[in-house]
Amino acid sequence: MVLRVVDDGRGTVVDSLLATPSLSGLTADDLRRRAAVGELVDADGAAVDLDAVVRRPVPVYLYRDVPVEFDVPFDMPILHLDDDLVVVDKPHFLATMPRGAHVAQTALVRLRRRLESDDVAPAHRLDRLTAGVLLFTRRREVRAAYQELFAQRRVHKEYRALAPVDEALAAGVHVENRILKTAGDLRARVVPGEPNAISDIALVREVGDGIGEYRLLPATGRTHQLRMHMAGLGVPILGDPLYPEVDTELAAAPERGDFTEPLRLIASELAFTDPLTGQRRRFVSDRTD
Repeated sequence: MVLRVVDDGRGTVVDSLLATPSLSGLTADDLRRRAAVGELVDADGAAVDLDAVVRRPVPVYLYRDVPVEFDVPFDMPILHLDDDLVVVDKPHFLATMPRGAHVAQTALVRLRRRLESDDVAPAHRLDRLTAGVLLFTRRREVRAAYQELFAQRRVHKEYRALAPVDEALAAGVHVENRILKTAGDLRARVVPGEPNAISDIALVREVGDGIGEYRLLPATGRTHQLRMHMAGLGVPILGDPLYPEVDTELAAAPERGDFTEPLRLIASELAFTDPLTGQRRRFVSDRTD
């Protein structure tokens, strides 16, 4: 964790660090213990003098504790493997790459361990709660070419979702609005302005008990876009802990090791023209849950 200590009138380094929101759970004694064992250092790797007076902005590096993680008890099959790409069928609850409390329980770490290569890198991302087709590159030399496909929206992406039936959506509907996701906020929100989130959504079939299967075709890839668009249509995706309202119990369940109620959203298909070979590529998820 990189912190920036600034002269804000608090005087010493330790005073400034204690006022940092991300360190709100630490005391001065905690910081001193960490500094004593080399967990709090400056840009040169030297121990930080916590009692020094802050006279200019300086970076401080804090080694974070390894978080306690519950094993996500689902397999991640490989759908395709060649010299350049590896495509997996990511399960629900597995993050794409390390972030926050999720480190080992991520698709990236699983793949790097399985393939014994640190060169594996994601070409795009799926939300932790979303399952389905996820593409990684295997060589650094090709990484940018495939990441650019997604950045330039040259990938056909298709999703499936389970949600309450609305017959009015059988003919399909086009949704576009502006979505903003602020760091630290659990939920994204719709704001005025030029649309940056575009989806086409249609009811495909009824599966029973008032539940239907929907096909979702996003033209953009904003955080929580499909979840928000479905909730905005009055058909929130089953198992969604955030939309249309926050369900605190459901949201906290995975952090307790409870993986029994997944978000019923699957990235079912990816298709694109390979930037290196010119061939048409198509990958389809085998997941039915």
